[in-house]
Amino acid sequence: MHDHADSNLLALLRLQAAGGAAAPRRQLLDACPTPADAIAAGRTAWRDAGLNDAQMRVLGDVDETAYQHARNWLNHDHHHLVGWQDPDYPPLLRRISSPPLMLFVAGDPAVLWHPAIAIVGSRSPTAGGRDNAFAFAKALTASGLAVVSGLAAGIDTEAHHGALAVPDGLTIAVLGTGPDIAYPRANQGLLTQIAERGAVVSEHPPGTGVQRMHFPSRNRILAGLALGTLVIEATERSGALITARLAADAGREVFAVPGSIHNPMARGCHRLIRDGAGLVERADEVIAAALPVAAELAAALRGRLHAPSSESVGRTLPLALPGVEPILNTSKDDPDYQCLWEALGHDPTGMDQLVERTRLTAANLSSMLLLMELENRVAVEHGRYSRKSPGC
Repeated sequence: MHDHADSNLLALLRLQAAGGAAAPRRQLLDACPTPADAIAAGRTAWRDAGLNDAQMRVLGDVDETAYQHARNWLNHDHHHLVGWQDPDYPPLLRRISSPPLMLFVAGDPAVLWHPAIAIVGSRSPTAGGRDNAFAFAKALTASGLAVVSGLAAGIDTEAHHGALAVPDGLTIAVLGTGPDIAYPRANQGLLTQIAERGAVVSEHPPGTGVQRMHFPSRNRILAGLALGTLVIEATERSGALITARLAADAGREVFAVPGSIHNPMARGCHRLIRDGAGLVERADEVIAAALPVAAELAAALRGRLHAPSSESVGRTLPLALPGVEPILNTSKDDPDYQCLWEALGHDPTGMDQLVERTRLTAANLSSMLLLMELENRVAVEHGRYSRKSPGC
């Protein structure tokens, strides 16, 4: 890790460890150029931001074991830290009432900007519930949406598998553990697969084990990343209903699949429908309701691409949904894009080499390569870029 990234990691871990109300800590970050500056600002600035004495005592300390574990994890390829101040922090997540201070991401952080639907439900679903979770996830992913879920047993697992059944389908797993620990343990292979195809996300540092209190708070992130939340099967006292409530509180759509009156796993869905959730029987009903929020997300992405300041927004963000305006115009006539096209070959080329060949910044190249990928001119694999062959 670079020195500035190292100091920012340490600062964010201290701010998270401070606990208590999150709003003052976000206010402190907003008032300072970097997280490290927020820590260096001192007690007067901390107090002005609203931190209390208990929080300020913790800011001067850090769990050295947690810090070293996180530092080592971030030194691996495709492992990222997205802090509150990072321009790549997902815009939909900023809008919830208590957004996390930071996200540890295994995979591609750009996927967190992709329009997505959360699919949640029982850990012990019926066979029909499993089939519905898989089928809805597959259909939603085939339409161009991503699927967000929590990697739990049951409905979550089926939703992730349904998304992965689509070639190039995207899925996001939001964990209540660290980003390196699957719960249940049997889903460790699924976690690895999701990190390779999409993103695994946690607000907790690597190495954080299973703690029951983390799972309800994890649900706010799950709901916050999505345009809407779909509940497949749930009892009346289910964590899926917490996720649905958090989605509604954030102004997102909530959908529920009805079931038999004799199925206890359908009672939570029926309760949601009575309370105003959309009754859905087909994936296209979910897609139609999600379009207005998808259009807002596309507008946010346009702004991000026109003002690049980091390298992580750089892969698959095709907002190619019916009714959503294309992100940007063609790149073919722009001289900088021509320079980049000449620098690209048919063999995969890394970012450092492209910077050297074009004399453009890595941040600008990331945004340009994203657009060229959306135009189907560039292929990307493991952070290396190449021209797409004609006809691909």
